[in-house]
Amino acid sequence: MIYIYCPKCGKKLQVKEEVKFCMNCKKPYFNHPFSCVEVLVINEWKEVLLLKQNYISKTHWTIVSGYVNNGETLEECVKREVLEETGQIVNSMEYIQSYYFKPKELIMAGFIAYVEKQPFNKTNEVDDIMWCCIKDVNRYIARQNNLSGVHFDASMHYLNQK
Repeated sequence: MIYIYCPKCGKKLQVKEEVKFCMNCKKPYFNHPFSCVEVLVINEWKEVLLLKQNYISKTHWTIVSGYVNNGETLEECVKREVLEETGQIVNSMEYIQSYYFKPKELIMAGFIAYVEKQPFNKTNEVDDIMWCCIKDVNRYIARQNNLSGVHFDASMHYLNQK
């Protein structure tokens, strides 16, 4: 987020040592990326959960992702997003790595979430949802203007090293 005016008092921010600063409130304002999670969901049958979200891609599938709410930990966000978007309950998770998605100024924490297969939720955020064999994921997963494929690759590399 790029600040030009102080969100508290409305005065124009000044640049002080490469940081925007409100001289009135005596408070610095930094340009921060938005925090998100990117979650590869895997069930007990080693199937990967894929989402069809037409506002992201009309031709490819993605994995669960979402913004971190104020006051929420990354792990709480993983559990909430997986449940909200899919109806699956996270039993455990592992952090894999972070990614920076420049087009939307996002810092994304990548996780693998493990679930026991449940019926899917119907939600207005998701157009379609499916379980996919790991060997078939590359036929479906988004790789352009999206980090789903990158996170899938990093997660597979991690799992193959275990």
